[in-house]
Amino acid sequence: MVRSWPNIVLTGTPGTGKSTHATVLMPHFPPSSPSASSSSSSVFRHIDVGSFAKQNDLLEKYDDERDAHEVDEDALLDLLEPWSGGEAPDALDSEDEGAKEAAREGAPSDEDEKRGGLILDWHTCDLWPERWIDLVVVFRCDHTALWARLEKRGYAQSKVEENNQAEIMEVCLDEARSAYTPEAIVELHSDTQEQVEENVDRLVAWIKQWRAERGFSS
Repeated sequence: MVRSWPNIVLTGTPGTGKSTHATVLMPHFPPSSPSASSSSSSVFRHIDVGSFAKQNDLLEKYDDERDAHEVDEDALLDLLEPWSGGEAPDALDSEDEGAKEAAREGAPSDEDEKRGGLILDWHTCDLWPERWIDLVVVFRCDHTALWARLEKRGYAQSKVEENNQAEIMEVCLDEARSAYTPEAIVELHSDTQEQVEENVDRLVAWIKQWRAERGFSS
């Protein structure tokens, strides 16, 4: 089976807007059938890894230096594998209506657990198998704005400084570049609400194009 919805990684330093973008993006793609909509407001499944790990008992020992629990990454991947949707479908010839019709007929429904449509939200990204991932979005933020956001969250001073240094040094962007092809990566800035809205518009357009190129209706 091939997936009918793309899997998207949202990564970036804590405070750069990963979960905010996911929350705004998901309602743009409601399920196509009433039975699907009864359980979810979107065909996409937002996996906030920190919360997901806690809910599924995937937290390991506490890292005092990082002020956070480690996550059992192998168990995390095992849990998410069935939802990854199998293979990514190839883009089709825009003139080949027969191939498009065949793709539509063979596609999993919006209710199918194997449809794909994962939004993987975490500050690190290199653990996700490349075969799962269709797009990697690295969010960036001006370090002054980021500092204020992290202080508002109640982060300890040392953690605020550590995350700001990571943002300045482009740690998350470098990690994405080392794990995925350049074509799969997009860098988006989220300093303002206007930028968030523009970013979501870009992501909506990208998803619709990904679907259309593979014979699926948007």
